Amino acid sequence: MIRKSIQSRRARETRLKIYGISSICFALIMLATLLISIGLNGYSALQQAYFKLDISVNTEKFVDDSGALDSKKMNLFNWDGLVQSALREFFPEVKERDEKKELFAIISANAGYDLKEIIKKKALGSGSHTLSVWLHLSDDADQYLKGRLSIDIPEEDRRINNKQIAWVNSLVEKDIAKLKFNKTFFTSADSREPESAGILGSVIGSALTLFVTIMFALPLAVMAAIYLEYFAKPGKITDFIEVNVNNLAAVPSIVFGLLGLSVFLSTFGFPRSAPLVGGLVLGLMTLPTIIIASRASIRSIPPSIREAALGLGASKMQAALHHVLPLATPGILTGTIIGMAQALGETAPLLMIGMVAFITSVPTGFTSMGTTLPVQIYLWADSPELGFYEKTSAAIIITMLLLIVFKVIASFIRRRYQIKWQ
Repeated sequence: MIRKSIQSRRARETRLKIYGISSICFALIMLATLLISIGLNGYSALQQAYFKLDISVNTEKFVDDSGALDSKKMNLFNWDGLVQSALREFFPEVKERDEKKELFAIISANAGYDLKEIIKKKALGSGSHTLSVWLHLSDDADQYLKGRLSIDIPEEDRRINNKQIAWVNSLVEKDIAKLKFNKTFFTSADSREPESAGILGSVIGSALTLFVTIMFALPLAVMAAIYLEYFAKPGKITDFIEVNVNNLAAVPSIVFGLLGLSVFLSTFGFPRSAPLVGGLVLGLMTLPTIIIASRASIRSIPPSIREAALGLGASKMQAALHHVLPLATPGILTGTIIGMAQALGETAPLLMIGMVAFITSVPTGFTSMGTTLPVQIYLWADSPELGFYEKTSAAIIITMLLLIVFKVIASFIRRRYQIKWQ
């Protein structure tokens, strides 16, 4: 009887181990599948299809009296026509109007703008100049060269027809069209054209937003933690505050977005889609998390440290700020970094305060219009173009890398500087 009982218990333990190992393996397989899927879809965003044009430019058409480039005249100049004229030289047989439209469709709609920016950077002097420039092909041509558009699909169901494919192949054979490293992805802001879209604007917006978040949340959280631990008198009010701090840490993030919408935008009239407002909203969201982490770090400091300071004549504030807080700083910073990582990945509260706007410029300040990486991913994922699909995956990879960096920094601070009290 006893032997059967022991065998049954061991069998249950074995089954439990198998269930646990199976669960871990399943989770790892799902994680690997997710990472591989994102990687396979996103790596191609690091390349972009370019074509080379030899363009003759007479800068006298858009220089001022001093010989410097005049921005107003440059904006009025027909850059698209210049690019299209240079492209027609490669295909002199294209004469019909409809054929010209199809030919111009294989190059980016922003090719003229890109050429203007190149001319600005070169700061050419007055006179005629012949330049060899690499400009973007269209998203459809780019996806075709990457092998993401199957030519087996009927022509009427494809975004690029056989004639356009023949033109692209002709450019490739002449070695004036190729896949190159897509630096635009890292140096440009958002665009309606996938080939011209980049993450620089959202990265800068995320940095500004997180700066406001940490400057707003960290001091308040530390002061609240010190007050609750050393100065708050036990009672119903203190218990009420502690319970609600813990509850706020579990409140859905979109609720904080509604709070920011009603308080910061409707009441105080802060600008919409600004890193300042986004940082304040995310600061409110991460505040409970940092308070809890700060209190846990303060509690880990032996009471004898504070008691010794008080015994030597220090005030409660001096004992807390000069003796306890420095020792608790590694734990507080660890909790803060984890809170910042949480804030970096949030989208819902930022959507509520209008940071979902389409912004083609890099934010220059805390009150200028901007967006963040998660919101940028949300916007690109909703676009039908294949170019935005691969850029969505690439932006997800970058966001995950930033989160990993945050976690590594937090782990390093905890292991390197946190004191283990016996």
